[in-house]
This record gives sequence, C-alpha cells and structure tokens, in this order.
Amino acid sequence: MSSPHTIPKTYDFREVEERWQRTWRDEDNYFDRTSTKPRFIIDTPPPYPTGNFHIGNALNWCYIDFIARYKRMRGYNVMFPQGWDCHGLPTEVKVEEIHGITKNDVSREEFRKMCRDLTISNIEKMRATLRRCGFSTDWSNEYITMLPKYFGKTQLSFLRMLKAGYIYQSEHPVNYCTRCETAIAFAEVSYGERETKLNYFDFDGLEIATTRPELLAACVAVAVHPDDERYRDLAGKHLKVPLFGHEVAVIQDKAVDPSFGSGAVMICTFGDKQDVQWWKEYDLPLRKAIDRKGRMTAICGPYEGMTTQECRKAILAEMEKQGILKKQETIQQRVGTCWRCKTPIEILSEKQWFIRIKPEEIMKAAREVTWYPEHMFTRLQDWVESMDWDWCISRQRIFATPIPVWFCAKCGEMVLPDEADLPIDPTVDRPKHPCPKCGSEEFVGEHDVLDTWMDSSISVLNVTGWDGSGTPALFPAQIRPQGHDIIRTWAFYTILRAVALTGQRPWDQILVNGMVLGEDGFKMSKSRNNIIPPEDILKEYGADAFRQWGAMGGATGQDIMFNWNDVVAASRFQTKMWNIVRFVLTQLEREPVADDTPVTELLDRWLLAKLTETVAEVTDALETYRFDQGLKAIRDFTKNILADDYIELVKGRLYSDAPERASACRALTITMDALCRLLAPYTPHFAEECWAQFREGSVLKQPWVEIALADAEAEMLGDHVVALTADLRRYKHDLGLALNAPFGRMNIYAPESLDDCGDVARALNATVAWKTGEPKLEKIVSGVEFNRAVIGPALRKQAKAFMAAVETLPPEMIVNPPATVVVDGEEVTVPENAFTPTFTYQVEGESVDVLTLGEVTVTLRRE
Repeated sequence: MSSPHTIPKTYDFREVEERWQRTWRDEDNYFDRTSTKPRFIIDTPPPYPTGNFHIGNALNWCYIDFIARYKRMRGYNVMFPQGWDCHGLPTEVKVEEIHGITKNDVSREEFRKMCRDLTISNIEKMRATLRRCGFSTDWSNEYITMLPKYFGKTQLSFLRMLKAGYIYQSEHPVNYCTRCETAIAFAEVSYGERETKLNYFDFDGLEIATTRPELLAACVAVAVHPDDERYRDLAGKHLKVPLFGHEVAVIQDKAVDPSFGSGAVMICTFGDKQDVQWWKEYDLPLRKAIDRKGRMTAICGPYEGMTTQECRKAILAEMEKQGILKKQETIQQRVGTCWRCKTPIEILSEKQWFIRIKPEEIMKAAREVTWYPEHMFTRLQDWVESMDWDWCISRQRIFATPIPVWFCAKCGEMVLPDEADLPIDPTVDRPKHPCPKCGSEEFVGEHDVLDTWMDSSISVLNVTGWDGSGTPALFPAQIRPQGHDIIRTWAFYTILRAVALTGQRPWDQILVNGMVLGEDGFKMSKSRNNIIPPEDILKEYGADAFRQWGAMGGATGQDIMFNWNDVVAASRFQTKMWNIVRFVLTQLEREPVADDTPVTELLDRWLLAKLTETVAEVTDALETYRFDQGLKAIRDFTKNILADDYIELVKGRLYSDAPERASACRALTITMDALCRLLAPYTPHFAEECWAQFREGSVLKQPWVEIALADAEAEMLGDHVVALTADLRRYKHDLGLALNAPFGRMNIYAPESLDDCGDVARALNATVAWKTGEPKLEKIVSGVEFNRAVIGPALRKQAKAFMAAVETLPPEMIVNPPATVVVDGEEVTVPENAFTPTFTYQVEGESVDVLTLGEVTVTLRRE
C-alpha cells in the first residue's frame, strides 16, 4: 500500500495515462486459441484509413473496449481485433490530389502503389490514436484488407459464391455515379431534397410534364392511368417524340399518378426505378442517352457530348423556340446522390456483376441474432423488404480487390483461376490452362474491381479463421458492434455473405450505436465545421474523461451530442474520486486492518449493502450494453453514498481511536477494491492508478466484482440515520451554527432500537442518546406571534396598543383567545386569526428544542 505522503495531491492525467500506456503489454490482450475459457469474439468495424480516427469511430471503440475489458474480467477469452478497410474511391481521389495526376496518367500498378503507400501512412497515425485512447486492441489479430492475405479471401469468397449461383454477370440498369465513373449499390445512394422545374410541353398533341427534358432522346413509351378519362382513347396508339422524331407507344398502367403534372408521363431508359420496372414489364427498347462520364450520347443528335445540365438548358430553349414549351412550375424533388461525392446518380444499363438477394434466408439469420437495441432489427427488415434489385458488386475503379475472372478472347468463355493460386490480378496474371471450351490461350482479364463492401463483409469470417475449407471452429462471432448508419450495408452484406458461405448467422449479438452530433445539434461533418478531433479532447482532459463522455452521452443506439461540459464533469469526477482515495489511504495507513476484520457497525454494513446493489446494477448494465446506466450508478454511489453520506458520517470515528474504527476501515477497503474493478472497463488508466495505491498487480487482470453483502435491516436503518443526520445538519445551519460547532445534548426517539456506535454524535458534535417510544414533553406557552396583515387594517391606530394588551394575557387566553380585550380603557373585538401562541418544550424542567422528522422525534438541549 502506498503512503499518502507519496501520492500527488492533484491527479495528473497526462503523466498517469502515458505511464500506464508504456507499462501495459499488447500480449496481455491477445486471443489465446489454445485456451479452454469461454470465447468472446468481437467482429470489430474496420475503419477507413483516412489518417484521422474521428470522434464517431472513437465512440464506437469506447463501447467495444468497455465490452472487451469487462468480458476479460468475467473470465472470457476475448478477441478484440483491429481491421482496416482500405480499398475505395476516397483514397484514389486523395492520391490524385497529392500527386497532381488522374488515375489514367500512370499504370494501374503504379497508381495502386501510391494508394497503398498513403494508406499505410494513414494507418500508422490512426494506430497511435487507438493506443492513446487506451483501447485494449488485440494487435495479434490485426488485418488490412488491401494486403494479399486478406483480399485473397475476398476473391475466394467470390469464386465460391459464383459457383454456388449467388453471383452472376449481366447487363442491367444500375445506379451510376458519373463523377466517380462507377456503379454503386442502392445502399450507397443518399437522398436529399432539392428544388427543380416541372416542365409542361406538347408531346405530339399530348401535354406531358417532366423534370428531366434532357432524357427526351431516351423516351421509349408514354404511360397513362387506365382509369384516366382524359386519355382513354390514346391506349395502343403511337406518338412522335418532339425534337427527335422516333415513335413510341402509349401504354396504360396503374402506377401512373393522374394527379401529378398532366397525368401523362414519359418512360425513359432510365429516369428512375419506375422506368426500369416498366421497361422490364413491357419489354421496351433500350435507348442510352447518357454515358458513363455523364455526357449525352450519339442518339441525342446535336446535343451529343453535352453534360446533362447543358443538354437540359439547350432542349428547353429549343422547345421554347418551337413553341411547344407550355409552362414551368417550381417543385421540391427527392434526389438520389452518390454517398461519397453527392453527385446525382444516373440509372445506366451496364454489364456488371451482381449478388442475388435472397430475402428469406437473410431474414431467417437476422432473426437468430439478438439486437441491441431491439428496434434496430426493424431497420434491417425494412431495408430487405424494400429491395428491388440485386446487389451490384462491380466497380469501375482501380484501388480495390480485382475480380478474379478472365474471358477467352476467341470464344468469350469465362475462365476462373484455381483457388490455390489466389490472390490474382487478371489484368496482370494469366490463366495457367488454355480455354476449356476452345483451347485458345488468348485471354482478356476482367478490369472491373469489387465493391469495397465485398472486403469488409467477410470481416467476421476472417477473424474467425475462414480459409474456405469449411465453417471455422470459432464461427459465429459473439458480437458485432457498429453504427446504425451502416445497418443496410455492413450488417446486411455480412449476414448475406455469412449465410451464403456457411449457412449460418455471422454473430450471436449485434450492438448498434448512434452517431455523434456536434454542439450545434447536427451530425459532425467537415461541411458544417462542427468536427472535434478526439486528439483535442485527449490533450485537454485525457482518455479516461473522454471515455466517460462516450459512456454517459446517451443510451446505446441513440445519437449522442458532444458537449465539452460533459467531459469537464467526467474530469471532475476523477478529481473527486482521487480525493477519496487519498483520504482513505490516510486512514488505512494509521492502522492497517486484516482482510478477515469483521464489519460490525450499522453504517459500515449499510455502505456495503449499497455497494452490493451498485455492483448488481453495473453488472446488469454491462451485460446488456447500457454503458450509460452502469457508469451513472458508479458515479452516483461514489459521490452521493460514499463521499457525501458515509464518509461525512463516519469521519469522526475514523479520526478517533474507538475500537469500532476497524469496522469502518474494512468497509472502506472492500469498497475501494470494488470501485476500482467497476471502473476498470470505463477508465482503465484511472482505475489502474487508484488500484496501485491499495493493491499489488493490475486491476485489469482481476476478476469482476463478486460481492454479496446485502443487509436489509442495515440498509433500512442506515437510510433513516443518513436522512435524519442530513435534516439535523440543515437545522443546525439554519440556526447559524457552524457544522463543527458544539450542538448540545440530543435524544432521538425512533420506532426501532438503534446503535450507530456514536457516528451521528460525532458528525453533529453533539451528545446523542437513541431511545424508543415517545418523549415526556411539557408544552409551555412562550410568547405570541401576531398577524400584522390582519391587525393593521382592522385596528389602525390601536394596533400597537392591541398587541401590548394581548401580550399581558395569561397563557390560557393566548391559547384560547377571548372575544374582546381592553385597549386604552376601551373594549376592542379581537379580529379572527390576529395572533397565535408560540411554545417551548421542557423535559424534567429543562427547555429543549423539539423536531419531528417523519416517525422520529428529536429533543435537543442546546449549549
């Protein structure tokens, strides 16, 4: 045990956190594959390596670390891996910006090397932040998706799903970002409102309204509602498309909204998802008006090469010139955009790779997972039920996992590599065997690459040891922690892939956290300039205060607002707790107590009963991932029960030489031991430092708190003592006495017989006797209290003389006022409620104060 004289008066988080981070060993957090302990594997989110571990990541990792540390203390063999989801467009864009090039200015391999170099540099920066936050990462299970060891598994999963019929290649309408020049999945489409024009124009005698006149060249039909009387005669007829001249049929379909615009709509390939559905249903022709770069194609005639916006302006101008543009209305429109660059998406028909969506098997597996919070399951269910298309997994980029496929240059046969040869790059490597269909040795490698979600959606397979030989022995994982914003991507894709490759659910539980909002109440983003890097908080208040903010900021699953005041409050709690540690050590140093010292006194037993309740509450909170409730219980107990109530009441006994002092010291030892363990998952540096003052070794290697010292009688009586003492202190303060001033002799009449071993007497600096029954009080009239609000208006100038006359009345007439009194020789009526008697009490002839506090009566002879 440390001497209190060697403990700094002020807790220095910088020195403490840096010292413990140097002391802790990575090996202590490694998952032991030979252990017989129950396992707890965490499918940790692999962040995108931007170089900045932003505060949203940090919140998620706080939750994960709380779980990992708690489960280790509960005896689990924990895997808390760290992954890095490397591939993707943002890195490509950053490389182009840094080097002043485009991806087409250098070879594919050179460009990939630039991307890899930048990514490795960014990972190093983010590793440092992870360590600075005190996260107990299992670095022996780190993975980096861009390295061959990992993306070889991605390619293997592709081949397995291709052979099983999940993956296919087809020309099909897809969401396409013309800025990023790649297809994107529905889950990558963001939606927002914008203002646009609804343009009414003459379509070969029929009025049509459209927001996208630039797609006129792609018009393949006109649709009207079958019950719309205005257009009943048009069914089956053909109309000539203005400006372009090709003919299109008029069809009837109930999906048309007769109340929107003119009630007649163009079907273009493709303006929206409804166009795609009609195109399929009615087997309409395909007219591609927009290319992959967002430029108008040759079918647009004089508008070829224009951007969509340029084409829109030019066509509207030509309509106006020809007199067919009738009117325009300003409307609000919900527009799908690329989640990365926010460019409005186009629906283009392109040859792409897809994964078949099988809703029934996905939902079956999802229902086998326990969701925290439970309502987050509905988000996945809603997403699955709303899906119209399969998952497009091919991308027209460079820095990503290559699709491991070749095509025979002669006959077009698809050629696959041997699984043993993975990973491969079909743009560089060549098949080892001739074409199995025609024998040709000329091949064209697939240039498209895989969606980066194809990498991250096998994270759970990777950490559980999947190598393609079967279901891993460690599969499924125990928990997946992630944000609610990627339920429709990472959670959905992982369930899909786990079922396809193993036939099982990927995890037992999923824990969904919310987003971090800035102090302005909006989601943190660079565009709003409301981002606060974790490093700013760590520098000012330390990792443990930041971790407390993460725990206390909101219930799991809810968005959490960042507020500096919450971090300040966390720091102050650590200061409060540190002062308690110093005080307790001072007491224990005087006369150390043995571990078998009995806890005998009422308030000591009361403290341990309250501690038992707190431990149960914190344990339940951590078991159910209610981190805010767990930490709140610890802080409330420490500040209110331990510091404000218990220590203030027993301080006098601790300073004394009374034999009952040992009971208090033992109770404090048990309490401090438990508090350090309870705090360890939340504030590991602080808990470690406090533990080191009392115990040997590391608190992080201790078992979780097991304490069963419930004591219903002590808790009930102790609650009475604590409440009574608080009331008496307030009474003493109201009398203008200092709290340590002598307070006289006090009898406390309580319903139950009670022995507090003198704690209340010492706390109040009074002589206290506990008694049962009722005090024998003599009630004596000591004076009179006048109601001037009644006397003044009623008696005017006689008021003063009236009060003097009342004061001369005998005590029995003050208690029972007469009808009249004589004032200056005149009999005056006594107004109703003019005065009330005041009383004093006596016991055996001595005056006492009497206080009634609930069921307790206190008599006090003041000094």
